Amino acid sequence: VIFEEFKGTGNMEIHLSRRLEERRIFPAIDILKSGTRKEELLLDEEQLHKMWLLRKVMSDMDPTEAMEMLISRLQRTKENKEFLSALAQG
Repeated sequence: VIFEEFKGTGNMEIHLSRRLEERRIFPAIDILKSGTRKEELLLDEEQLHKMWLLRKVMSDMDPTEAMEMLISRLQRTKENKEFLSALAQG
């Protein structure tokens, strides 16, 4: 009931995944269903474009595979800009 009252008023939705949690993959977030409505206000144009490309690549993946890939790549960088730049290099 509370969710229905506030649905549409928030800027970000995070969908948790029981499947990821059962496989002990944390954070257990379904990244393909999660996101923000205002990311164009948070990122510059270049970063935004790279985020869209990342989402496009992950949309063809199984949610578990997508999260494992994302965690693996994030662990190699210290900040978002470095992470997004590393994506362009493969």
